[in-house]
Amino acid sequence: MTQTAAQPPLVDPARLAAARARARLDRAGFLHDEARIELQERLGDVNRRFTAPAIITAFAEEWAGFLPGATIVPMADVLDLVPGAHDLVIHAMGLHWADDPVGQIVQCRRALRPDGLFMAVAFGGDTLTELRTAIAQAEAEVMGGLSPRVAPMAEIRAMGGLLARAGLALPVADRLPKTVTYADAFRLMADLRDMGETNALADRYRAPVPRELFVRMAQIYAKEFPAKDDPNRVRATYELVFMAAWAPHDSQQKPLRPGSAKARLAEALSTTEFDDTATPVLYRTED
Repeated sequence: MTQTAAQPPLVDPARLAAARARARLDRAGFLHDEARIELQERLGDVNRRFTAPAIITAFAEEWAGFLPGATIVPMADVLDLVPGAHDLVIHAMGLHWADDPVGQIVQCRRALRPDGLFMAVAFGGDTLTELRTAIAQAEAEVMGGLSPRVAPMAEIRAMGGLLARAGLALPVADRLPKTVTYADAFRLMADLRDMGETNALADRYRAPVPRELFVRMAQIYAKEFPAKDDPNRVRATYELVFMAAWAPHDSQQKPLRPGSAKARLAEALSTTEFDDTATPVLYRTED
């Protein structure tokens, strides 16, 4: 029998833990603030009282007061969750670093009671597109090649599809792009250190890097990505992706039998229908 080689890990756990340990969200926690505001609005739309919530996060102090009485669960490959113990599980700002994101969501589903709600917020694929471009060009010029420096965050469609793969029902995903301006690329990188979001990839370049690389990166960044309202500053894109789905329950609305609809949804919404073989997920985009 032929054995399939194990997939190499994406993340260096020790490096990631060290980055999070030195994070200073008191200086750079604005995206966590934004995530909490958006999650609170979404919970308000659900119009249900949750009595046994759990929050999975690597930043316990930052999220401890979000939901009164919530169980705070540390980020780990194996989550400290009791099966069927919660009616709400929130995965907060960590799924983009998971080696096995489906496995993380499956564990959350198992911790939910029937008809319990799973929610998640994580960085999406448009995050730091400017930095990726600038550092890739600089590395090609200075070092003659490329190495992993920014985590490969997933697109919204892929992240939404994880919900159905994990066995959750009625999946919804939407995105919130945010543009932030900085004095220069070095100030952006300082913010990333304070967020605990520096390079923790297992396959990262580990030898000392010449200072010229980052000087050139900053030059490219300033030229290619000036802030729209102030050309003396640079812009950075962050994309927060929000996901929600329910633990299956008999009371939930069931999809109609294929072909039984009497009107086309695309016509009702005045939009374009496209062919997609993936599990249907509802997407909403805000600018």
